[in-house]
Amino acid sequence: MAKNIFLQHTATPLPYASQSGGGGPKYPVRDDPDAHAKFISCKLQESRAQDLTQRQVAAIRYKDGLYLEFSGAVQHDLAIQKLENLQKGIRLSNVKKDNGIVRATVYIPAGQETYFLEKVQAYGMPVGDEENPKNNDLVRSIENVRLAMLDSFWFGDTATMPDENPVWCEIWLRFERNDSSGAELNFTACCNTLEIELNTRRILFPERIVRLGKANKEQLKNLISMCAYIAEIRRAPNATSFFDKLLGKEQAEWVDELLARTTFHNMNASVCLLDTGLSAEHPLLSPATREEDVQTVESAWRIRDHDGHGTEMAGVALFNDLKDCLSGSKELHVWHKLESVKILPPPSFDENPPELYGAVTERAVALAEIASPYAERAICMAVTSSEYGTRDGSPTSWSGAVDSITSGAEGSGRKRLFFISAGNVDPTELSAVEYPSANILHCVENPGQAWNALTVGAYTKDITIEDGEFSGFSPVADVGDLSPYSSTSVNWDDKWPIKPEILLDGGNIATNGTDYTNCPDLSLLTTDRLPLVRLFSTIWGTSSATAQAAWMAAQLFTEYPDIWPETVRALLVHSSRWTDKMFRRFCTNKLKSQGIRNLLRSCGYGIPHLEKAIQCLNNSVNMIIQGEIQPYEKSEGSAHTREMHLHTIPWPVEVLQSLGETEVELRVTLSYFVEPGPGEIGWKNRYRYPSYGLRFDLINTNESIEGFKKRINVKMRGDDPKDKGEGSSGSNRWFLGPENRDVGSIHSDFIKTSAVNLCNANVIAVHPVIGWWRERSYLGKCDSTARYSLIVSLSTPKEDIDLYTAIVDKIPNYIQTEIPTA
Repeated sequence: MAKNIFLQHTATPLPYASQSGGGGPKYPVRDDPDAHAKFISCKLQESRAQDLTQRQVAAIRYKDGLYLEFSGAVQHDLAIQKLENLQKGIRLSNVKKDNGIVRATVYIPAGQETYFLEKVQAYGMPVGDEENPKNNDLVRSIENVRLAMLDSFWFGDTATMPDENPVWCEIWLRFERNDSSGAELNFTACCNTLEIELNTRRILFPERIVRLGKANKEQLKNLISMCAYIAEIRRAPNATSFFDKLLGKEQAEWVDELLARTTFHNMNASVCLLDTGLSAEHPLLSPATREEDVQTVESAWRIRDHDGHGTEMAGVALFNDLKDCLSGSKELHVWHKLESVKILPPPSFDENPPELYGAVTERAVALAEIASPYAERAICMAVTSSEYGTRDGSPTSWSGAVDSITSGAEGSGRKRLFFISAGNVDPTELSAVEYPSANILHCVENPGQAWNALTVGAYTKDITIEDGEFSGFSPVADVGDLSPYSSTSVNWDDKWPIKPEILLDGGNIATNGTDYTNCPDLSLLTTDRLPLVRLFSTIWGTSSATAQAAWMAAQLFTEYPDIWPETVRALLVHSSRWTDKMFRRFCTNKLKSQGIRNLLRSCGYGIPHLEKAIQCLNNSVNMIIQGEIQPYEKSEGSAHTREMHLHTIPWPVEVLQSLGETEVELRVTLSYFVEPGPGEIGWKNRYRYPSYGLRFDLINTNESIEGFKKRINVKMRGDDPKDKGEGSSGSNRWFLGPENRDVGSIHSDFIKTSAVNLCNANVIAVHPVIGWWRERSYLGKCDSTARYSLIVSLSTPKEDIDLYTAIVDKIPNYIQTEIPTA
């Protein structure tokens, strides 16, 4: 592992003037179909023989069918849909991808044991020169077959798999269409035979039932042998209600134990909470909180938390996962401080008029900076309004104030990192509109449409309910899916930013089919505002997710002192990935661009991964450029675009050439902070709201550098303004494409292709687009410079490939001693 690479001197400024798809499955090529058919036939017969042998010696009654695990070739697709035949009862139990290999577990009922053997033998039959073998895609995609074992069904870290001691596991059952009772009765009978303790509660999803069973490794193996309905098995997490339900004295014992192994460091990073105040005397919070950093915008409101929400945010912002910290035994280090500025009055005071919340927010940030002027601060605000805002994503006075604060437009020039919650779907909304339609209808709340802020939505990690008060209730969403609390921007106008940009854990909603409610077991454990009464509370929704995002930012500020806020924001987006659940749920439209839009405006760029954001691996390298550009200039009485930057990135050409057709991912993220357009009249058009805009473009495989310059820059075309060079734009290489990514003030996209296609992809342009600095040059901002952060990462799933060293060797005298600017 190594730190991210900060590059300098990569940019060549050039005078600039602007101009007035995805592939199919990737299956292996089999040069000798007959030989491949014989190999796979042999594996099928061996698996069948192994199953028969196990049945003969087993002391338990076996199921009628068998489970097989089919594996694809490394970095190739497996014809998953062709592995299932509903009419014959052949069902796909699960699919997973490990180290670039797709594996599918398939249940084959009695009487269909020869189904795949017949398919494979037909594939091996001779055909004409211009013909493909029968079942070509199915059989050539299969690299290996084996009898499915426990690891075929286990999801999660195999280190958490039980040994001889039983543990609680989530056991996922498949069932046919709407008939769940048969599968569940069979499963229950098998568990009774094997003496596996079952929890009486269950979760019902389409074609899946989730039950909790307490079993050891041998019992799980026997369960797979007996039950025909097993789909997957996971380790069950500890329930939040265990801590939340403890008596005050017992909670104190857990807190004392955690404090005994926690070191609080006096660093410059901080999380500043704009909320309902803070109970700073809480024993878990006080070591990280200075008295002068706990304030209120109105002295009459007092600084103490009158509601509980601010203190609940603090527990997550300081510890991230408090339940995990309490459950563990390792030494813990806290590297950042807490700050609190109360922006909401107690009930005895009148609320601030909505149109003044922007001013209140500005005042709060100013107070924090006066108290700690040198802190590297992640501002965290989970206070939003669903009333009196805009429904199409256009700016408001509050979101405009946030953009002013972040960009330093108020006069200081200081850039600031700001996190805002997307706002929550109320559980009662699900009574009228089912999930996730309720999320789509509930738009991101004001001021979440702020261009420069990271707006945080939520996904869910918890589905286990153990609290007896919720008997008969089950979770609404599955693990890894969009949280039922999370609002979206699907119904916004396309010209406004993608919101939320990232998702973090927001818990789940419980339902009994009629009622919908929050539930401690489906929430996050945190700190309570009345520590003398009880030390723990729970929090959920986009509030907890926003606090986690601020915690992540604090880790980046700690690891990289003096890093720009624009860069921290970029790293969080750059490291984000969608889960398979998100992709399948929202990217279903047959028109790729519409499906991607639904995914982006529901789940943003996905879940940020701190390990991807904070470091490089040998096979995954982040290169960061912090640059400054002058987008426009005014000369001879007119304003026009001034310059673009052409970045030449150190590139591992030799390594990429050696990888040949191996898949490599190139990911690019561009982040900058715009100043909001003065006067609300300008907010009706996105080109007038931002002070400037930037875009990136990448040299194409078939382009020379001169051709690339001509394609994107009219000033490079000489006497022929129509001369766009000899290459093509290659815009269809990008997964999102310009039409989806080029909104707002952060743009991120990626290309997955063979390594040889990226050998010369080391030239990236950053160029300006229209903004009010140019259009309203009379305001005197036309000659202003603008900062931006550009992140370029190159990665391959092959863990034995060293991209990092090959890149560093291209950088003369590279020593990471400071964070430079381009």
